[in-house]
This record gives sequence, C-alpha cells and structure tokens, in this order.
Amino acid sequence: MSWFGNFGGIFAADMAIDLGTANTLVYVKGRGIILSEPSVVAYHIKDGVKKVLAVGEDAKLMLGRTPGSIQAIRPMREGVIADFDTAEEMIKHFIRKVHKRSSFSKPKIIVCVPHGATPVEKRAIRQSVLSAGARKAGLIAEPIAAAIGAGMPITDPTGNMVVDIGGGTTEVAVLSLGDIVYARSVRVGGDRMDEGIISYLRRQQNLLIGESTAERIKTSIGSARMPDDGRGASMQIRGRDLLNGVPKEIEISQAQVAEALAEPVQQICEAVMAALEATPPDLAADIVDRGVMLTGGGALLGDLDLALREQTGLAVSIADESLNCVALGTGKALEYEKQLRHAIDYDS
Repeated sequence: MSWFGNFGGIFAADMAIDLGTANTLVYVKGRGIILSEPSVVAYHIKDGVKKVLAVGEDAKLMLGRTPGSIQAIRPMREGVIADFDTAEEMIKHFIRKVHKRSSFSKPKIIVCVPHGATPVEKRAIRQSVLSAGARKAGLIAEPIAAAIGAGMPITDPTGNMVVDIGGGTTEVAVLSLGDIVYARSVRVGGDRMDEGIISYLRRQQNLLIGESTAERIKTSIGSARMPDDGRGASMQIRGRDLLNGVPKEIEISQAQVAEALAEPVQQICEAVMAALEATPPDLAADIVDRGVMLTGGGALLGDLDLALREQTGLAVSIADESLNCVALGTGKALEYEKQLRHAIDYDS
C-alpha cells in the first residue's frame, strides 16, 4: 500500500515557485511550502569552465567572501532573471531537491512574475523553467499571488489593495473580481534598503560594510520612522575604515538606520499614494473600509505600517505569513486552478 502511495506521489509533484530576488520558495501540490532558500548560486571556475559548487543557503554564506576561483552570483535582479544560465541551474537544483526520486512525469510548474515584467522577461522565466525540466510552465502576476496568499477575498466584487514588498520590487495593486484593476511595480525593495544603509555608512561614518552586514542591520534594528526618543535601539557592526584601511567596529543607532532608509521608504509610500489616486471611486471607497494589506519580506521592516498609515490615513495591516504570501498564493492557484485559470498565463 505504501508503495502505491509513493507511486501516486510521483505523479502529483506539480509545483509553484516564488522565484524571488532574495529567496526562492517552492510549494508542492498537496504538501505546501517545502523549500525556502536564498536565490544565490556559487560557481568554481577552472580553466574557464564553470562548475556549480553550491546553491541556496550554502552559496549565500560565500557572498562577498569568495577567492578568485569561486564566484557567488544572484541570478535574479529586481524580480526578473538577470543571468539566464545561472537561474536555470538554480531552478534545476531546487526542483531536484524537492523531487528527490526520478519521476515518470515532468512536473507542471506555476511561477509568479512582477506585474511590470516585460514580455521578454516573462519569456526568459518561462524558458528557464521549461529547460529545468517542467512539462508545462504557467505564470501568475505577483500581486494576485500575494493577495491570495494573504487570504484576501479577491474574487468578490469589492476593492482590495495589496502592497507586496520583495527583495527587488514593490508591487502595489488594486484587485477586484479576481483580477487586477490597477497595478504599479516600482523597482524598490529590500535590496535598495540594503544599498541605502551601505551608502549612508560610507558617507557618514567612512565605514565600508558588505551586503550581509547591511541586511543584518535592516532586520535587527531597521525602522521606517524615527524612533520616539530620537535614538532607539543600537547594535555593534564591523567593517573597513575607509580613511586608514583597517577593520573597525562602531555602534549604529535605530535613528541612523531610519535616516538611511528614508528614501526607499518614501518611494514605497509614493507608489501607494499614486495607486490610490488612480483607483476608481467605488473601489477607493471599499479600500477605505478594508484598508491596505502589506505582504513580502519588506513588510517586516519596523514601523513601515505606521509610516504608510501616516501618509495615507488608511488602516494598514501586515499579512500573517508575509514572507511566504506569494508562494502560498501561487500554490493555491495550483490547487484551485479551475477557479483561478483566468489569472494563470500558460502561453506567451
């Protein structure tokens, strides 16, 4: 009987992939999210020949720490594929990791894409997924997936606003009757916040830090607003002193981080305001009742919901599993494909 169960499982391995700039999540039909790893690939280069050394968590540890013969690459930039071959290797690796045994049938895979992705970018994602071993590749718009994952009633004839803040892009969308009424994709996200922290410390403290340190600062004491006491929490960080070239440790406060993040936070607020201005009046009235839903890893930035509330005057809430919302929504689109088929694009 158990053999028969395994046999059936081989056929039921259709997947949904949230191919993110920072992390890739894989949802397997009937099993939920079973993989969440950084979107990083490390290569060993010898005599001009590239060999994959590590993918995901192991490769992320190598970022900024590699010798000349090893290269750690993030194939996704701003929500779309920047390095085609590396992305294909990464998708292949994750599919193999999930699909441990060889299967009789290739999986059907649904991938979410930013609303602002061009036809060329969409074709690149589809092609990479097919080359990595998919039988059929469908695409779903990220805002729809995020709203489904956050449990919003998007099929109702009412307005729902979702703001999905990922690593590379922020997607602001108004949804009604299961589709997008208005959407705007701005290329600001977690990566831009990290860059803001790096450039702030370079300018203000003459300290050079790496991406992983900037990310740690953002997740530990990052804030979208100035702390009430004008300083907030603080943490010790290490980097290279640009004046004399030696390693150095300094203390950074929450107020300084808020100042460093002011520009990307303002761009996110402006995108939300622009979406509200472009929303038809009846749907705008619904959004006043229901408020705005924040999803994505960027939604976890301290006080971002308060900063948006101050700008818009609307109720702003953060989705329960904001990091996994897009993957959960893409997975639900796979589970309830008949009801959501209008949202999935199988040909381009």
